[in-house]
Amino acid sequence: MFVIDDRQDPAQAAFIAPAAGPRRFTRRKALRLIAPYLYLAPAVVLLVVFTYQPLVQAVQLSTVSWNLLPTAPMKAVGTANYSRLLDLPAFWGSLGRTATLILGLLPFTVVLPVLIALASRKVQGRARTVYQALVFAPFLVAPVAAAAVWRWLLHPGSGFVDQLVDSGRNWVYDASTAQAVIVLITGWQLLGFAVLVVWAGLAGISGDYGEAAQVDGATPGQIRRWITLPLLSPTLLFLVLTTVLLSPTLSFPLIDSMTQGGPSQATTNIYYLLWDYAFHSFDAGLSAAAGVLLFVGFGALAAVLVWISEKVAVHDD
Repeated sequence: MFVIDDRQDPAQAAFIAPAAGPRRFTRRKALRLIAPYLYLAPAVVLLVVFTYQPLVQAVQLSTVSWNLLPTAPMKAVGTANYSRLLDLPAFWGSLGRTATLILGLLPFTVVLPVLIALASRKVQGRARTVYQALVFAPFLVAPVAAAAVWRWLLHPGSGFVDQLVDSGRNWVYDASTAQAVIVLITGWQLLGFAVLVVWAGLAGISGDYGEAAQVDGATPGQIRRWITLPLLSPTLLFLVLTTVLLSPTLSFPLIDSMTQGGPSQATTNIYYLLWDYAFHSFDAGLSAAAGVLLFVGFGALAAVLVWISEKVAVHDD
């Protein structure tokens, strides 16, 4: 319907726009509003089902006493599992061995990757591709297969390593060397991944900084010290965070395949202790309590590392 002003010429009135009516909420507009949420829905569902729901169930399980048998009733014990866990010497010992494992892996995930990545910048052409493939290959080896091979290499008497050093020591089942063996094998596997991350970090640093420094008379060593390493700091802090959070988990298959936490609990870290309480001692409540404390502790540690990263890291803006 057109609005016609009697004072206007009829020829001009035909070109007057129709009066605006109320906006209609069409199906197309509704789909445009909910489309982003539909794309996010699968990820949110998976996150809830496989992360938040098990976390809530673990908190609930940590307040009961249960031996994992479906026919056995759960008995509510409140915070008794946490009190019992904190009184166990094995719990505190596993925390110390976890810290030792993380500190032992930092040279393999931070220091050596930087040295290898900087050295590989001089390798060019097809040789560079072969070099990168050889460095990354150990990361592709299954942990259980790596454990079997290294146990054979370290076998006392007939193993290649033992014949090479001629020690006659049982490296895997000796309490004084078992933890070092786990650190070395885990570091050997993580080295390729860490080098790949450092290569990506170096690729993101503009070469203009180095060229400008060379014009000002800086040496290659000064460029690496004052330009490359500071700009690489976000990558290095990411590797530190990854090592702290994931190395105990990644070492679990090696420990379970080679030492089963021994000898004399020399290789029992907090992750393996959690599994031991659940599936060897059949104490689900104590295992869940250890898992909850582990989640809270490593979450707080991750928050501190992220805060340090924001304060210390140098970003190329």
